Amino acid sequence: MSTFKLRDYQQEAVQATLQHFRKSNQPAVIVLPTGAGKSLVIAELARLARRKILVLAHVKELVEQNAAKYRSYGLEGGIYSAGLKQKQTEHQVTFASVQSVSRNLDAFQHEYSLIIIDECHRVSEEDDSQYQQIIKQLTEKNSQLKVLGLTATPYRLGMGWIYRYHHHGICRAEEPRPFSHCIYELPLQYMIKHNYLTPPTMVDAPVAQYDFSHLRASNSGEFNSREVNQLLVSHPRVTQAICAQIENLAESRKAVMIFAATVEHAHEVFSYLPQAHTALITGATPLNERDQLINAFKQQQYKYLVNVSVLTTGFDAPHVDMIAILRPTQSVSLYQQIVGRGLRLAPDKKDCLVMDYAGNNFNIYYPEVGQPRPDSCSVPVQVFCPACEFANVFWGKTDDDGQIMEHYGRRCQAMLESEPPVQCDYRFRFKECRFCNGENDIAARRCGHCGEAIIDPDNQLKDALKLKDATVIRCAGISFQPQGSRLQIIYHDEQGEELKESFDFNKPKQLSVFNKLFGRRLQQGQQPKQFKTLEEVLSCSHLLNHPDFVIARKSGHHLRVTERIFDYQGNYRKANQL
Repeated sequence: MSTFKLRDYQQEAVQATLQHFRKSNQPAVIVLPTGAGKSLVIAELARLARRKILVLAHVKELVEQNAAKYRSYGLEGGIYSAGLKQKQTEHQVTFASVQSVSRNLDAFQHEYSLIIIDECHRVSEEDDSQYQQIIKQLTEKNSQLKVLGLTATPYRLGMGWIYRYHHHGICRAEEPRPFSHCIYELPLQYMIKHNYLTPPTMVDAPVAQYDFSHLRASNSGEFNSREVNQLLVSHPRVTQAICAQIENLAESRKAVMIFAATVEHAHEVFSYLPQAHTALITGATPLNERDQLINAFKQQQYKYLVNVSVLTTGFDAPHVDMIAILRPTQSVSLYQQIVGRGLRLAPDKKDCLVMDYAGNNFNIYYPEVGQPRPDSCSVPVQVFCPACEFANVFWGKTDDDGQIMEHYGRRCQAMLESEPPVQCDYRFRFKECRFCNGENDIAARRCGHCGEAIIDPDNQLKDALKLKDATVIRCAGISFQPQGSRLQIIYHDEQGEELKESFDFNKPKQLSVFNKLFGRRLQQGQQPKQFKTLEEVLSCSHLLNHPDFVIARKSGHHLRVTERIFDYQGNYRKANQL
């Protein structure tokens, strides 16, 4: 019997799980980088369990690996996996493939207390998915069923974060997610700094590179194989040059994993590499042959291993010290999984060289999840919430001194201390309901407060443009002119056209409207203010936001401003946009 002493962070992850499930049945996530020893955490939790639990994984390699760690404690666990030719359910702990369980739900009629899901970023929100079917059935047998997920990449393309609340007090998503809480997270940098993982050396300037920028990806982040092949066929010299550079760089490396774009591409790459030292694995490779090739690679009989989408998870070859990415993806999760194949420790291994020939350009330490980067000039900026003082991190732009010029945050990300958790309701950008004046997200179609429909700004603009007595301008800026007790606002069009309106600060109703329109949005919602005097407005006029569109209607011989559309998102072009 082998016994393992858990590392401090592994023990912390176990304790976080016990503490969470003692007070809640909400599904939870543990985030540990590839190579952090998730199977040891799973084994320890299984060892501590007193009732039946089910450990799920999506590939037989992970099922076998997780079961082996548990058995190393001298405990007996069952395996339920067609790929491993075992179907055992009588043990207290069962390690199973999700495919085998979902196809044989009748075999799982016992009452389970806990489901542990390895690589849980694969869990979708669809009710008919394999994971959700299993969870539903076991919940029917036990209403107190707990669900725990482990992953290195807690996000999915098209969904963003797979959980809502982070234990640091951050609300990641306003809408429901497959998991409720992230109860423990260990950064990749921590693992590298403390010598638990090999540092990656990212090289951005290969001798040649594919240009996949014109291809359109599906919702899963994948590209059409036929379109990718058409592009690759037209650039055979690029592939040949890339392979030549890989071979040259690999002279000082022990093992190289190459991730090709398509099956045809993988065969082409294989043809340019030394045949005697190269193995090729695709989805069409028979399982027995695949296992033989993988074992030969691990025994260093092959130096190069070319594959297509089959070795991104559940593959462990610590001596890999070079990764070549020749495939495009829009999935941060997939990219991190690929790089993770080369970060495990091995004797005499100082780093892992990562060559990205597909121009994916992801940051493996700080992945862009949720709101995409608005443009290449945007950087993360810290924005404090005026309501709860939480330090949000949004995309934004800064000047040469690092001062925030603009940010793109919508709502405060803070998770307020309550049970159940509640997200701070302060919004930096918002649409106001015309019925109850409630503030809503700028993309909302119905008011979250009263349920009434919110006017679609595109419909607003379309209707105004049809009217003969209406004028619509794309507002590029505003200026202010005091006129006694009144403040005149001039809205400037990008072509020089102007619309004007004024507010009488001696009239409480007009002052209230001005503050709702402009004071509430001062410095993009960072410093909301209730103005009382013209002098106050003029002293900080440069911090006042201007609307994106202004609509005016004829009133006698004059134009009267009727609508101001702030924080516009839609089909019409805004001022100074190409």
